[in-house]
Amino acid sequence: MSERFEKGMATRRAVLGDAHVDRAEQQKTDFDLPFQTMITEGAWGTLWSDDSISRRDRSMLTLALLAATGNFEEIPMHIRATANTGASKEDIMQAFMHVAVYAGVPKANHAIKLAKQTYSEMEQQS
Repeated sequence: MSERFEKGMATRRAVLGDAHVDRAEQQKTDFDLPFQTMITEGAWGTLWSDDSISRRDRSMLTLALLAATGNFEEIPMHIRATANTGASKEDIMQAFMHVAVYAGVPKANHAIKLAKQTYSEMEQQS
């Protein structure tokens, strides 16, 4: 694997946690291998590994963008990642408030609902 892939995998594990990455790796097939490699190198090895902004800020941006574009499926995963990135509940609420103003209240409302459910699950697991 490339150096960027290795860096991406290390960052991915630091942000999402070993358990999540191990589960995802077990589900990888020959069919989605090219996609998984691209995501690991590009999103994790380039974007998330860049230290121009903090991981806290990247969490806030990522969650706001997921909500604003209606890509709700990954919101719980990125809420869980805030335990590793340092983004607080207050930070995420502020990100979703921006979504409400700039992308629409229904999208923010749904994202907040998912965040509340995920935070509740995280608290029950601790």
